[in-house]
Amino acid sequence: MFKKFASDALGLSDIGVVVPKSDFDKTDADDFIFNEMDEEIYFLIKTKADEYCFTNFALIHVDGANAISKKRMLRRYDYEYHTIDQVLLETAGTIDLDVEIKFTIGNIPMSIDIHKKHLTEIKDLYKALHAISLKQKSNAFSMDSAKQSLTLAASALGRIGNDAISPAASFKEITSFSHRWMMDQKSEFVKKDFGDVFEKYINN
Repeated sequence: MFKKFASDALGLSDIGVVVPKSDFDKTDADDFIFNEMDEEIYFLIKTKADEYCFTNFALIHVDGANAISKKRMLRRYDYEYHTIDQVLLETAGTIDLDVEIKFTIGNIPMSIDIHKKHLTEIKDLYKALHAISLKQKSNAFSMDSAKQSLTLAASALGRIGNDAISPAASFKEITSFSHRWMMDQKSEFVKKDFGDVFEKYINN
């Protein structure tokens, strides 16, 4: 019985524990942080086999596959390309030892069991992930609207025409402008760094 409790406390069971900031450097995930581009860990959950590391740029999943093998598979999900959705938190019942946080990132479902003693921290993570999800959806809507506006503008310009400019030159000018314009929109509506969101909600 004592061994089981010790195992749970040290994050050596299937029920995860929240790793304190002071111990981030003792985890496998810490080795894969892009310090060169100011990536920073904000939240880290460790089980016997896995680590779930939330940085300002990505979720890094160190997948142990099983508790027996020492092999690890590193999976990185950058928020720029993977939308967080369906964020759910299941709290513990009277006799349960764990709480569960679920979400999808891209099209990958995640389900993480964490010891219920960490409920306060997991509530903070839930709020941060939900806030990121809302921001990503809002930005995606704005980006789609921008694309539609560009399509309508290009179509209208094509109908108007200009006898002084050849079709080839006109096409080149429109596509060149469209590319520059869309890159500007991407920098505004495709968010890479969510450090501000984690700073707001994570209080560990």
